[in-house]
This record gives sequence, C-alpha cells and structure tokens, in this order.
Amino acid sequence: MKEIKIILCALAVLQLLSCGGCKKKAVLYDSSGLEESLGEKDSKEEALEASGEEVVAEEPKLICVYVCGEVKNPGVYELDAQSRIGEAVEAAGGMTAEAADTFLNLAEHMTDGQKIEVPSREEAKTMEEQREQQESGLVNLNTADMEQLMTLTGIGESKAHDILNYREQSGGFRTKEDLMQIPGIKERVFEKIKDQITV
Repeated sequence: MKEIKIILCALAVLQLLSCGGCKKKAVLYDSSGLEESLGEKDSKEEALEASGEEVVAEEPKLICVYVCGEVKNPGVYELDAQSRIGEAVEAAGGMTAEAADTFLNLAEHMTDGQKIEVPSREEAKTMEEQREQQESGLVNLNTADMEQLMTLTGIGESKAHDILNYREQSGGFRTKEDLMQIPGIKERVFEKIKDQITV
C-alpha cells in the first residue's frame, strides 16, 4: 500500500512537470510567432529605426527659373523640380492682356536656370513668320537683317543697306516688286532674286 502511494505521488509529480513544460513551450512559441509577424509588417523606415540608423526624410528638389515678358510679376522663382511652365507663369502672377497665351507649351517640364519668356501677340506673330521663312528658305524683305539680305544673288553690303533704309522710310515692302524702287535694283537684278524673297 505504501509503495502504491509512492508510485502515485511520482506520477503526479511527472504530470506537473510535463504540463509546466508544455506551458513554457507554448509561451515561447507565441512570442516567437509574434516577433516574426511584426518583422514581416515592419516598413523600411521602421527597420532602419530598429537598427539604430537615423531615418532622414527626403526634401523635394527645387529649381530656379526666370519668368519674364508678358507676365504681371516678372522675376526669378523657386519651384519644385517637377513643375511645368504653366506653374511658373502662375507664380509670376499670370499673363497680361497683351500676352500670346497659346505660344508657349504650358505643360512642358522645366530645368534649373531656364528662362521663360511670354511674348506679346505681336512678337509671337513676328517669330512665327520668321520660323516659316526659315523653313521655306526665303528671305523676308520686311524682317531680314543685313547678313540675310546679302545671301541674295547680286546683293552686296551697299544694296542690303539701301533695302534696310527703304524699309525704314516707307514702312516696309508691300509686294516683292517694290524692291525695284531701290536705286541699283532694276528688273534684271529682280529677276535673279524674285524666287528667293518674300514679304
């Protein structure tokens, strides 16, 4: 009888030890699982903080642009590097009433140090005419400078100067044939250059 009691006590002790071990193991498993779960959810910034490294937020990159011409407040403006021309014009107070509001591509991205000039409608018209002239290869008697006029057949420095003087005094050429009003440029010279000029 005494031996049976000893055996029962021993079994009870073993059972207690066994349960205690299970409890300890369960706690360790839960803790480990939680740590693993948190590790998966950590963002890059949280991981850096956990390692002791300092997390530095990136500052937006800025550029400086010069906005001038037909805007209300011309000047140098500091904008985000991803800004577009329209935002620079807006920062300068917007366009004036005389501005050629469709000349610039307002959706175009800018670069640091860029000059953004909003032309007037008159200036835009002149630039468009010059562009068309360059594409056509013709010399416009009303806009060409001395060097451009001297590219014409038979037109030297002296005659180019006379063309500029006539243009200034008469208010410009209305037809190509008006060129023959200039002394020294008669029909023979005109015939040589008529296909090289425009007004």
